[in-house]
Amino acid sequence: MQSVLIIAKVWPEPNSSAAGSRLVQIISTFLNSGWRVSVASTAKKSEYSFELEALKITCYPVEVNDSSFDKFIKELKPTAVIFDRFSTEEQFGWRVSESCPDTLRILDTEDLHCLRAGRQIALNEKREFTNKDLNNIIAKREIASIYRCDLSLIISEFEMNILKEVFKVDANLIHYLPFLLDPITEKEELQWPVFQSRKGFISIGNFLHEPNTDAVYYLKKEIWPLIRKQLSNAEVSVYGAYPTAAILQMNDPKNGFLVKGRADDANSVMQEARVCLAPLRFGAGLKGKLIDAMLNGTPNVSSSIAAEGMQGDLPWSGEIQDKPIAFANTAVKLYQNELLWKQAQLNGVQIIYQNFNKEKHEKLMLEKIQYFISNLKEEREKNFIGSMLHHHSLQSSKYMSLWIEAKNKLKSDI
Repeated sequence: MQSVLIIAKVWPEPNSSAAGSRLVQIISTFLNSGWRVSVASTAKKSEYSFELEALKITCYPVEVNDSSFDKFIKELKPTAVIFDRFSTEEQFGWRVSESCPDTLRILDTEDLHCLRAGRQIALNEKREFTNKDLNNIIAKREIASIYRCDLSLIISEFEMNILKEVFKVDANLIHYLPFLLDPITEKEELQWPVFQSRKGFISIGNFLHEPNTDAVYYLKKEIWPLIRKQLSNAEVSVYGAYPTAAILQMNDPKNGFLVKGRADDANSVMQEARVCLAPLRFGAGLKGKLIDAMLNGTPNVSSSIAAEGMQGDLPWSGEIQDKPIAFANTAVKLYQNELLWKQAQLNGVQIIYQNFNKEKHEKLMLEKIQYFISNLKEEREKNFIGSMLHHHSLQSSKYMSLWIEAKNKLKSDI
């Protein structure tokens, strides 16, 4: 039986973040294809962590900068290892390479962190983002990690193009894998609350993710006053896991800005709302909040960054606007116009069906992985840059890790 070990930065929380949902989708793909799946992480589990054991997945707590991992991975001897995020690969990639040289190494980037960082730099400097902003320290680490791995899973076609056109990454080293979703059935559509029974706006997103925090501040200061000027009794419910004290202090019932924190059931609160607002000003990857909106029949008004990589050639499931006045005016129009609202809802159904087809993308991913397993030696020989980075940068990571381990051991012996 083929086996995969997923080394996760944190234990997946699919009800808290899109990254958690994606990881569970990948896990399910391997399980349904007959693979044995194990998950390891240096993090502590929280009360919101997904119950992996219920799926008969073995979970392993591991430590960074600790040679106990070497013994663990040698005994497990997985067919493939998936690192979720480049930082996890930096910590454990060299150990996997040394202890299990024939194991396929896969990186799931989650999203391009260098793109998000570059956009944040441009936003902080109050100027337009350019490709020059991609040339940051995160990019140097992230692209190196992509080269060191045999294959990298990229969530957005927009990011696939950046990797190929800006960073000149060999197309064979990267594979497009968006969210893996079942089509929305007619029965599900009929169960959605209708236009008249919905009320209010919704904003949702994990507050450990900086783009979400920034978007809520932006919504409160720049956009919401413009909406309230036209809809004097309107309310927006702001949901998100791990809100900070500063976020909670933004609660303003008098002006219809209701900060509610973690949603017990994201689907339920999404279906109660008439329109979802996603004015993200920086970020990368695909936005789980907009997937949730489409899956629950809730049209949205989004920034171009929020909607990026999701639409393809299809009409959007709402409206895309980047300026506060246009964003607010469009939100009011969508909120009041039932025909426009229903069409946006139908557009979302088509986007899920056409662009996030679970069966199609699972098949393509598994075929690509099987190809690499069968041709691993040949494919590694083609990737000279990857082997060069293994020789140089991973050696530095290795000896830094060994130094930290020796230092920690010395401290414990004193």
